[in-house]
Amino acid sequence: MKIRVFVSLKDGVLDPQGKAVGHALETLGFKGLGEVRVNRVVELEVPTDNAADALAQGEAMARALLANEVIEDFSVEVAE
Repeated sequence: MKIRVFVSLKDGVLDPQGKAVGHALETLGFKGLGEVRVNRVVELEVPTDNAADALAQGEAMARALLANEVIEDFSVEVAE
């Protein structure tokens, strides 16, 4: 079963990559942008057909490796 783990910086944590992207977009003529934040999505194939088990595995992987819970939030969903 495929799952997606969405990882984003918590509110209040500086996002230098987002700042760089926002600056580059303004340089390209995209004016008036607000805050730009860069997040990541990790797609995984987990060895189960049970959605609850797949979500639990995704959460365990996020807590163990994929997200730094001090500065990042994450969510997990079953992919279509």
